[in-house]
Order: sequence, then C-alpha cells, then structure tokens
Amino acid sequence: MPPSKLRGLVELLKFTQLSLFDSAPPPASSPVPSPSSTPAMAPVPGPALGPTAAQPRPSQPQPPRPPLTQQPSFLSPDPSTLTPSPRPRADGAALRQVVLHGQPVPYELKRARRRSIGFTVSEDGLRVSAPKWVTVGDIDKALQQKAEWILRKLVEQRERARRTQAARVHWGDGCSLPYLGEPLIVVLDPSLTGARLDEGRADAQGTLSTVARRMLYLGLPQNATPHQIRDTVQAWLQRQAKAWFEPRCRHFAQQLGVTMTGLRLSSAQTRWGSANVDGIIRLNWRLIHFSPALIDYVVAHELSHLLEMNHSPRFWAVVRSVMPDYELARDRLKQAVLPLMDADSDSDSDGSAGHGVGTDRGHDHAPMVGY
Repeated sequence: MPPSKLRGLVELLKFTQLSLFDSAPPPASSPVPSPSSTPAMAPVPGPALGPTAAQPRPSQPQPPRPPLTQQPSFLSPDPSTLTPSPRPRADGAALRQVVLHGQPVPYELKRARRRSIGFTVSEDGLRVSAPKWVTVGDIDKALQQKAEWILRKLVEQRERARRTQAARVHWGDGCSLPYLGEPLIVVLDPSLTGARLDEGRADAQGTLSTVARRMLYLGLPQNATPHQIRDTVQAWLQRQAKAWFEPRCRHFAQQLGVTMTGLRLSSAQTRWGSANVDGIIRLNWRLIHFSPALIDYVVAHELSHLLEMNHSPRFWAVVRSVMPDYELARDRLKQAVLPLMDADSDSDSDGSAGHGVGTDRGHDHAPMVGY
C-alpha cells in the first residue's frame, strides 16, 4: 500500500475511533502551522444540510473551537452536575438525579407544605417531598445523609419486584398458585361440573413428598382460554376466602370481647383490611393465598381496632393479648408477595400498590408494605 494511503487511513482512524464519552471528535493531527497561519480544526459533525447546501471553501479558515474547560457531566463526580434539569410533571413533581456512594439514583422531587424533608421508596423508585423554602443543595445533603438507607430500600424493592414477577401465574392446565400458604395445582377436567378441591395425601412411607399436594379440578375444556381459567379460579378463591375468614373472625371477636356486625370481602389494591366504628370488618380476599397464621394476624389486627382506632401502644397490647407472637406474623406479612393473577402474559402487574389512608371512621392498611 502506498505510504500516502497508509497515512490517510491512520488519520481516518484517529477521527472515527472515538470514546463513547467524548462530546466531540478531537482535532486531527496536522503539521505545526506557521505563526501567520490559522490552525485548521477538524470538522464538527452536525445535521446534514441537504444535497444543495454549500460547503465551506477551503480558502476560508474556520474559527477555532473553544477548548473544553470541564468534563462531560456524566464523568464528573460532582452530584450537582449529574442531576438532570427538572422536568415538570402533572402532579407537580420534578425528575432529578443524585449520586449516592457512586451510584446514580433518579428521584422525584415534589414541593409540599411541610416542615421537613421526607423520603419514600416504593416500586416506583425514590420520591422526595420538601418544603418550598428548602434549597436543592440542602436536599442533596439530606439525601447523602440517608444514602445507606435509601440504597438498601431500593435493593429491597428491586428484589421484591423480581419475586413478584417470579410469582406470575401462567394460566393453563397444570398451573400452580399459592392457597393457604401451599401450592395449589389447577387441573382441567371437562367431565366435571364446577370446581372440586382435592386436598391430596402425603406419602405414608416417606419415599415421596411428605407434603400433601392440593389439586383444584375445574370443569373446563382443555382448550379453555387463560381468562376463563383465571376467572373460574378467582371466583372459587373468593368463596373459599369468605368461608375461611368468617370462623376466624368469630374466634377472635369472642376472645377480644367485641361485636363484629358484618364481614365483607375487599378487592382493594391498596389494603389488607379495614375496620370501622360500626363494627364492619373488610378483608382482602387475596389473603387466602397466605398461610393461616398470616390470615389470623390480619383478622386479629382489624378486630383489635374495634377497641383502639389507632396504632398506639394500647392497640398493640390488645393485639398481643390474642396473638402473643404477632411480631413474627407482621414481619412475614411485610415480605409476602401476592401472585400476579393477570391473564395477559405481557402485562407487568395486576394492579397498582399504594398506602392505605386512615379516616376518622376507620383504619386501613396497605398490602404491599404490610402493617
């Protein structure tokens, strides 16, 4: 290859082999100019000007580009330069970013009428609420002070999201979902009418599984759609929930000496249960997925509110009077994950999660965070 062509390829490689972190191509090497000449700069890439656009004449020197005086924002260790410009949102929150222990963390910042800075970590990420008079610098300092807590909670939420996706039910013959804390296998049986539960039987000799295999037989054809299977199973689970909850409510109401005037099933996406001063207890039917001990805790918790409509030490003393080890069940409930019941495989979730809101007429709780 002629030396002139080889030199040309070298110069081309200098121009094209750019780091992804460079904001613009570096100038190509050139002979040292004479004092009277102006140095030629490498062309700056930009949008095409079209086939008829005039190109700059070689005889007209291009003005020199100003030197870079600072690193690109994503290379700088300064958290303030890593924070993107806030974008307005419908709810008044702005998207920002902070670096915590070297980890970029996006967050929503919302100005609110409050006296202090508040942090909330959920499956949607980090949310910060701050008074209007608090500067962004003060907010960043507060975030740095809470960095370990924030990062730990974000990891926990990510793990929870992974477990939630793993709990998705793939509706079909032989699918499985939790029922009273144990797997329930769904079997399609066209010869059957309705639904029939087979509690199964553990192997007496211990050579096979020692856990009874619960089977739910559905009177559906083998070609039943996922929606048909899901709806049939859900209706059955709701009937089972009512049948299981009622005697447990009567049991704890008698122990607490309270009167429950009614039990209603709830399909709320944000509450495990609620109790009001009229003695009405509402329980989320999806508690039927959990073990009897967790169901008992929620029942005892709600019935205790008929004596104490708060979470004061007096309230927890009432709960302890009927469930001495309630802390264990409470901790397990915080880690519990509901199976995703949507029948569409491309769906990300079967509902939104949030915090229950207490009112002067009752007390509510949020299933995704426990209580």
